[in-house]
Amino acid sequence: MKKESGILKPLQSFLHNESSGGIVLIIFTILAIIISNTSLSGYYFDFLNSHLSLQISKFISLDKPIILWVNDAAMALFFLLVGLEIKRELIAGELNSRDKFTLPLFAALGGMLVPALLYLAINSGTPAASGWGIPMATDIAFAVGLLVLLGKRVPLSLKVFLVALAIVDDIGAILVIAIFYSGQLNLIWLLVAAGISLLLVSFNLLKIIKPWVYLAIGFFLWYAFLKSGIHATIAGVVLAFTIPARPVIRPGRFVNAVSLNLERFRQSCRSETEFLANQEQQETVQEIEISCHNMLSPLLRIEHAIHPIASFLVLPLFAFCNAGLMITTGWTDNLLSATSLGIAAGLLIGKPLGILSFAWISVRLGWASLPADLNFKHIAGVGMLAGIGFTMALFINNLAFPGTAISDVNKMTIFFVSALAALAGFIVLYRVTKKQ
Repeated sequence: MKKESGILKPLQSFLHNESSGGIVLIIFTILAIIISNTSLSGYYFDFLNSHLSLQISKFISLDKPIILWVNDAAMALFFLLVGLEIKRELIAGELNSRDKFTLPLFAALGGMLVPALLYLAINSGTPAASGWGIPMATDIAFAVGLLVLLGKRVPLSLKVFLVALAIVDDIGAILVIAIFYSGQLNLIWLLVAAGISLLLVSFNLLKIIKPWVYLAIGFFLWYAFLKSGIHATIAGVVLAFTIPARPVIRPGRFVNAVSLNLERFRQSCRSETEFLANQEQQETVQEIEISCHNMLSPLLRIEHAIHPIASFLVLPLFAFCNAGLMITTGWTDNLLSATSLGIAAGLLIGKPLGILSFAWISVRLGWASLPADLNFKHIAGVGMLAGIGFTMALFINNLAFPGTAISDVNKMTIFFVSALAALAGFIVLYRVTKKQ
């Protein structure tokens, strides 16, 4: 069977990358936990806290520990990918119409609000209340990976629903990080970031399509956000929305150009001259290559280029640097702390309850419609899978409780609860779906 192109089949490509990336994430997470509880733990933590410096000019200078380079810089690339996926889905994907958008929108809103409220109900009035954003997040790599493991038992519409829900969830997480988990704002650097953003928008309007132009200026945008007090990873999302999503040429012009060049190539084949010595053939192939290049927008080219980097390098590196914690005697007692109970209640109860209830209400009120091949048992199963917080929950945990003992306790809870959510979601979906 012919292998499907990731460009022609973006959903299949997305599902493949996310599920495979989830396996790599698990490996690096386990590796971090093992290393941090052996004689190598000292080397591990020393490595994370060792400093790296970057000096470009007297105006651009950074000195950060490796773990912050990963969390603030490398994760910006991941958020760039998230932003590109959101933009693509809004323009031409599962979020580009009211019918497609409404159900995952309401489900995602419920999946964010209910977990946050449950967490606050347990931790309100305590210093730990700032962690309310932790159970809001969903790790799409793991959630999609488990859904893919079910194969053809799962309707395609359910996979689409989960992807759309996760994208809306990502939008919510981005807003939460930008508004509630950023530092004290620096107005001057914020204005610089706004100016760079406007410059990128003008490049888009001027139809500048060189991806490297946007990525190069994107570095300065990241630096400005870093200095502004808004979490630097948000720069990746802002950059994504400035990158052109439309091809340079229209499909009709593309067809005409390729057809003419194919006919030209066909005519040149009457000569027995070898390709290496046939100037006309070489020029024709180059013209076809240029047409194909112009038909793929910078958004698609950048997205397909960085998707494997984000899935197989950035996220595993983030997991390796942030999953390490020393498991001490009595660690199970920590799972009964207020923050742990809040996270557990949010992810295990709040996520499925919020997603299912908000989806049901939106359908009953006529605001959304349920796909013909789905029922609310499917939605409940997806709601349980959405309780896999993992990388995004760890990310927000680092922002809410930087370098504290509470952070380490929360890590263990996030691991344990995410595993339970994965198991519960997989079992429910296996039972409610039929083998095709």
